[in-house]
Amino acid sequence: MEENKQRLKEIICQRIEVGVTPDQIGDDQPLFEGAPGALGLDSIEALELVVGIGEAFGLRIDGEGIDIAAKFFSVTTLAKFVEELKAKQAAGQ
Repeated sequence: MEENKQRLKEIICQRIEVGVTPDQIGDDQPLFEGAPGALGLDSIEALELVVGIGEAFGLRIDGEGIDIAAKFFSVTTLAKFVEELKAKQAAGQ
């Protein structure tokens, strides 16, 4: 999962101008504006992040039935979500 975390940080920095390097993003740092210490992403940037994750990991992210706020809260929660999606895809779901 550590490799996925690093990859996610790189995606955030490449696709969204956050003004920091991947090494400056904390694993458990909130990503979206409104939370204390958050990176400050907004809803438009969330869509860009979804596209970037889909392309980088070869995954299709469908928001139906998913608690997006929880799954996209931090790099750690995103990495867990990516692992879940990979497992589902591998199982043919």
